[in-house]
Amino acid sequence: MDTLFSKIISGEIPSYKVAEDDHCYAFLDIQPNTKGHVLCVPKVAIDKVFDLPETTYLQLMSFSRNVALAIRKAIDCKRVGMSVIGLEVPHAHVHLIPLQSMEDATFQKRIQLTSDEMDATAKAIAGYFDTLQSL
Repeated sequence: MDTLFSKIISGEIPSYKVAEDDHCYAFLDIQPNTKGHVLCVPKVAIDKVFDLPETTYLQLMSFSRNVALAIRKAIDCKRVGMSVIGLEVPHAHVHLIPLQSMEDATFQKRIQLTSDEMDATAKAIAGYFDTLQSL
């Protein structure tokens, strides 16, 4: 199945990549709830997160945890929220959202960042992710 996220993973569509390993890819949401809102996706295109093979599901959750730890270091927030909804794109994905309040997790407000702000945010998170991977 060819999805929007498959095209992002392959580089056919550009993204603000923050992390990648053999099984998963993470990038900034282009319509973020807050600065540092990241999507983590498995490289295999399966629609629903609970339809993923158990190994792939566990890889995605472990990867998402490491990305969340990097977000927490790069972005000033009270915590990093995690949401799995999956209605927008038919490719399993996890939202990681830096939170200051519950309102940040509702998907009712979106912020706009310049491409320079997006690039700097992606690089900051990526730097912390790379540091965590080398420990």
